[in-house]
Amino acid sequence: MIDAIAFLDQFWLTLLVLVPIVMVARAVVAGSRYSAILIIVVFGLTLGALLVATGAGTAGLPDLYLMNMLSRATIVALTASFFVGGQELRRLFGGVTVPDDRSVVLNNKEVVLGTGRTQFVFIVRSFFVLLGVDATVRVLLGTGGGQQEILPLLAYLGLVFAVILVDPGAQIANKRRYLGKGTVELVLLILVLAGAAFIADGVREIAAFPPIFFSMLIAVALGWVFPRWTHGPAVRALMFGGIPVVLAANFIIGGSLLVESLALDGMAPMLLYGFFGQLMWMFGGISVLMLVGRTAAVRNLAPGMAGALSHAGLTGACTAGDMGEIARRRAPIMISVPFFGHVFLFGILAFSLDAGQLLVWPTAAMAVIGLALTALALRQVRRSAGEDRAEVKGLMLFSFGWQLIALFGGLLMLAHLSLAHSVMATSAALSHFGVFAALQGGLFGAEAAALIAFVFAMPFLVHPFVYFMFGRGMARDGEMPRRPAYALAGLGAVGVVVALVGLA
Repeated sequence: MIDAIAFLDQFWLTLLVLVPIVMVARAVVAGSRYSAILIIVVFGLTLGALLVATGAGTAGLPDLYLMNMLSRATIVALTASFFVGGQELRRLFGGVTVPDDRSVVLNNKEVVLGTGRTQFVFIVRSFFVLLGVDATVRVLLGTGGGQQEILPLLAYLGLVFAVILVDPGAQIANKRRYLGKGTVELVLLILVLAGAAFIADGVREIAAFPPIFFSMLIAVALGWVFPRWTHGPAVRALMFGGIPVVLAANFIIGGSLLVESLALDGMAPMLLYGFFGQLMWMFGGISVLMLVGRTAAVRNLAPGMAGALSHAGLTGACTAGDMGEIARRRAPIMISVPFFGHVFLFGILAFSLDAGQLLVWPTAAMAVIGLALTALALRQVRRSAGEDRAEVKGLMLFSFGWQLIALFGGLLMLAHLSLAHSVMATSAALSHFGVFAALQGGLFGAEAAALIAFVFAMPFLVHPFVYFMFGRGMARDGEMPRRPAYALAGLGAVGVVVALVGLA
């Protein structure tokens, strides 16, 4: 149990660690076309390792309860993205026309290099939204563990700041209505997440679907029903700063596990697969889109691969606007569509858990279906001729198909490992936030839940290549360089073979 003084120390310490990491990362890449997520990876892992090396913390930072709590708030940020994805799907395919949102004009006066005043408020507010919503859901579900008594205070502080925090320099058409929308969004986030957890618990005996699956279904449905909802401060904050803040917390936790995790038997080859698998699946998908889909446009590649891998970092880069306005609009659609495949993924994993091993034939069947969908998608993209609606249709199919190939193909390649280790390695190789959130939630036990922060973080060291390539693409009028992408895909494939030999 955390006493009151220690709790307040942690509250401000966590805020003053995470927000500056995001701000410094944005300052480092300011003026370039590169994403701040890369710098967040490096800073987070380094800080986590330093905390342990200097004796300020122990592996996993168990004493920093709020940091651990925020690192597990991935589902909160993603639920907002799913809602926006549902809106975009309705607008695109439901014939709904929505005028440009002019209710808020951002104040772009820089607080620090690369971050305007309103953007700074979004980042800080995202911290409070994540904390307040997650704490409230834990209170409602009674899942606070030994910290259950302190959670109501945490929920109160988080929600109050999340509601009232606003940039006075931003031009807001109707502040009362704007703040009211934020309150409604907070309430809906809490209800969706609590409802998703309740449903997941209710069907656990049938299939072990994680709460994030049901939160996706509910949030996308709400977005489809309310396509004209203009976003209030809660959704705006989560879309801009939610994933960077969550990732910063995750990488700090992951960095603290660095030395201890590397000493575990079989960890090095698994990390090797995660690292080179990320190169193979990311640049392999990009190469396929270039060679067969005949598109090297970042507006297609960035959201397409964000969805195809459910890629945490690339999703954050897209929704933050690092990959351009078109990619920003498309990313919520692309990350929502492949989640419908989780019906099969978590169904197969649930039955595999019961069987004690991966069910090979259903897994192989899903990989084959992925191949067929990918072939159809590439044909659609190739024939789109730059038309927005046609491109989006093709990318939706590609996101779904390539994800089935990468997920189920990866599980097949790792079938000789324990189920928990194969799922961890697959999640890391794709930076797959859905499987990551499921592992965080304890789907494969406490050990996997503790290790996933580190296993998931290490392949993010691939991101120098990822963001360099996308940055080069943005600098070249939105066209990704082809030959380096092919070379990186080949390097990834070779590395995966080496990793599989090491895992054998």
